[in-house]
Amino acid sequence: MSHELRTPLNAILGLSESLAEQVAGTLNEKQLKYVTTISESGHHLLSLINDILDLAKIEAGQITLDINKVDVNSVCQASLRMIKQMAQKKNLEVSLEIDGGVGLMWADERRLKQMMVNLLSNAVKFTPEGGKIGLKVMGEFEENKVLITVWDTGIGIKENDFQHLFKPFVQLDSGLARESTGTGLGLALVAQMARLHGGSVSVTSDPGKGSQFTITLPWEPALAADTVERMKTTGKFRAIRPDMHQETILLIEDTEDIVMMIKDYLEQAGYKVASAQDGIEGIEQAKLVHPDLILMDIQMPRMDGFETTQRLRQDPEFKYTPIIALTALAMPNDRERCLAAGMDEYISKPVNLRALVKIIQNCLSFREQKTRPR
Repeated sequence: MSHELRTPLNAILGLSESLAEQVAGTLNEKQLKYVTTISESGHHLLSLINDILDLAKIEAGQITLDINKVDVNSVCQASLRMIKQMAQKKNLEVSLEIDGGVGLMWADERRLKQMMVNLLSNAVKFTPEGGKIGLKVMGEFEENKVLITVWDTGIGIKENDFQHLFKPFVQLDSGLARESTGTGLGLALVAQMARLHGGSVSVTSDPGKGSQFTITLPWEPALAADTVERMKTTGKFRAIRPDMHQETILLIEDTEDIVMMIKDYLEQAGYKVASAQDGIEGIEQAKLVHPDLILMDIQMPRMDGFETTQRLRQDPEFKYTPIIALTALAMPNDRERCLAAGMDEYISKPVNLRALVKIIQNCLSFREQKTRPR
């Protein structure tokens, strides 16, 4: 698909470039204008095709992150340079604020920049002339998180539209949106890229006053190979006594690195951990291992966390099994949706592992009280 789409586009872009450089002969002013328009439209089409292919690859599980140490400041500066011209055309004031404690972090630099540029482009697009936009990076040292916020003084978003924001091919119906081009893929890609990093995206907005989109990423993600080893030597885990009953936890999650991180941590904390990559496999695994508790990702291929939970609750065996939602979309009504689907608790990514263990312990003890014969 990638090859079939890009091949004719390469010919369009290459030949329009040659014509613009007048390799095949001299062009008059009007012809030159036409060729320039063809080239600009071709490049715009290429960026849309790249977005569609990226989303398709993510959903097929075929994107792997190139994780390295990244200088957050340089990525922010590069991202702002990419939207500088667009902002200047609308006479927008652009600001950058970076927490001095945030230096390097583990991430895929290209994908991190892609997330920032997508959010900044939206901020420019939906902010009227003479407005303000900004990029702010903060570190939460205790929580081991980096928060990247893009804010604007634009048209804002109604709260009942939040649920549609991160869906692919959806653009909200607003005056400025109709004036702007796009597939509605930008925010869907931001959400998926954040999820692949083990993080999440959230939004707050005041219609008519502006919006804030925040990407929350783990500062020291599971992808850092030495993370688990260091955890083992810092005494953060409770020791497993030989006579202690080991509860079984089923982790239904489609991102391998997150599975590795949570599985290693919970096993060191004294639990048996089984895993499944999507809802269909999760239901099969649940019937095989009879878990004491289930950790449920929400966005998964084939069957999402909501449907998986509803199906499990229809089985008498899993009627009282605690199910904790793990979601990369931290939206205002997400908790209510998860609880309405039959889940017992909700935690947004990036997952704070110590907090997760406490929630697991609370859910297991509550389950014991609920199922204990009276």
